[in-house]
Amino acid sequence: MAHTLEISTPPIDLRVLVVAGDLLARAGLASLLDDEPGVKVVGQTAGERLEDELDIYRPDIVVWDAGVDGGAISLPENLSEDIPAIALVADQATASAARRQGMDGVLPRDAPPQLIVSAMAAVMQGLIVLDPSFAGALSTAGATSDSPGAIDVTPRELEVLRHLAQGTSNKAIAYELDISEHTVKFHVNSIMTKLDARSRTEAVVIATRLGLIPL
Repeated sequence: MAHTLEISTPPIDLRVLVVAGDLLARAGLASLLDDEPGVKVVGQTAGERLEDELDIYRPDIVVWDAGVDGGAISLPENLSEDIPAIALVADQATASAARRQGMDGVLPRDAPPQLIVSAMAAVMQGLIVLDPSFAGALSTAGATSDSPGAIDVTPRELEVLRHLAQGTSNKAIAYELDISEHTVKFHVNSIMTKLDARSRTEAVVIATRLGLIPL
């Protein structure tokens, strides 16, 4: 569902972490946002160690420039569940990928800083913000068949899904399956992407509906 935003002011000192693979794009975006009232850019990163950098910078929100060529968007689990994120994308395919990864907002890369700030204020209030130009692609991005066979879930992912359905933590899943916690997080992110789920709970609900795990 797309929202047309009016310019509004976010909370004072909204802490923003800017992510972009390109150094110049990263610095330019950070400078533009830092000049906006109520916004404080607390850090800039290429996103290669994003999970660690979230602990370092402790942002309220993440703004991710996916780049002209639609650079890979790979969110750590705690970001997609706990910290709002907005993606700036160049095309519909990247917009769809951003939503599958759990981005709360998707805007064009050339969006003015005032619009980005308004989008940040909206997602901080729990809203999903999608630019109308991407609405068509996003509406079908995660379309899946009601047939379980249409979902390419691996046997290991099914094991992880069953543990998720029981409310098991990543650490406990790693112990039960004799794999690393990092590998568990990889499988969880893969499952959420394949099921077009934005949280572990939603992934379990969708998997149950599709018959991938028993009721």
